[in-house]
Amino acid sequence: MTRAMLRLSIAPLLLLFACGTDNGVNWNDPQVLHFGPYSLDAEEEITTDCVQITLNNDTDLYINSVEFNSGPGFHHSNWFWVPESSFPGPHWNGKNSSADDGTFTCTDRNFDQSVAALFGGVVFAQSTQAQHEDQQFPTGYAIKIAAHSKLVANIHLLNPGDNAITIKPTLTLTPIPESSLIKQLAGLSFEDHALGLPPNMQSSFAVDTCDLIGADQNPPAPWPTPTFKIYYALAHYHALGTGETIEAIKSDGTATPFYTTTSMIGDSLGAPIDPPFDFTGYTGLRFSCDYYNNTASTVVWGTGTNEMCVFLAFTDSDYNFGGGVPVETDPGPGTMNGNVMSFTHKCDTVIGNPLN
Repeated sequence: MTRAMLRLSIAPLLLLFACGTDNGVNWNDPQVLHFGPYSLDAEEEITTDCVQITLNNDTDLYINSVEFNSGPGFHHSNWFWVPESSFPGPHWNGKNSSADDGTFTCTDRNFDQSVAALFGGVVFAQSTQAQHEDQQFPTGYAIKIAAHSKLVANIHLLNPGDNAITIKPTLTLTPIPESSLIKQLAGLSFEDHALGLPPNMQSSFAVDTCDLIGADQNPPAPWPTPTFKIYYALAHYHALGTGETIEAIKSDGTATPFYTTTSMIGDSLGAPIDPPFDFTGYTGLRFSCDYYNNTASTVVWGTGTNEMCVFLAFTDSDYNFGGGVPVETDPGPGTMNGNVMSFTHKCDTVIGNPLN
């Protein structure tokens, strides 16, 4: 079996750097970032690689849309911007030179997604096995990427077919000028690692309730009572997933769903929320993932044939939020509701981090 090889495509990057303003890159226009190619043998899977791309931006960027294109072997990827310099502590020893761009084993540079989100920010998350996806925000709304940054992504490659394939993915970033910015967007990302899908059965796993009130945290946190709006959401699960629901919760327990999907993998599981959902008056959130496990084994959190339950959203809050059940945990006893075994786990962690 041949390990997938990744390199930055030199010719497109030479064209990219041939004109413009920031280190030769014209960040007044959309930029197509080429990476790859990836060569995958039949049924080959790679889960340990990351990608680094130097943006050559001397000024802050405000990204209004992200377009992803790949091929059938690109299972999933999470993209973050990070500063060119290393993070404090041992969590990231990224290389400053663009000569070090391309593929690397994530653990060789101690890359950690949660740390990247704190010291940098989320840019894009690909729906499972989606070969094309657009992450589009309303006019004047954008993600900020700080000056002198790199893109770094965890990538998950999987060729489920019987023949070897080669794919050449691209990621297109479309900026807007700072003068056109209405509001910078922040990330809202939660995960449920407390999964244990019973065999040959439908099941549902909920995290209830993630309290977003700063004063309720232990110790109390400085972020204000939520008054933000949610503009875009993305669900993430694997082949056994049948749907995901995200709800806003009021202090009296009233629940209002603001994003639901019933699509299978391969389809885009992200979409704009139009009109944006106003979180004012709500104090927390709950999310749940539904599955049909048609195998004879219990399926837990993880890559490959295992499962995940994640969502990412973008808000106009001044804080990035994250949490859920971030450590693999036994889901505990389930309750049979009709023909569905339901599990509920308390929300273990909520973290709020001010925007850069």
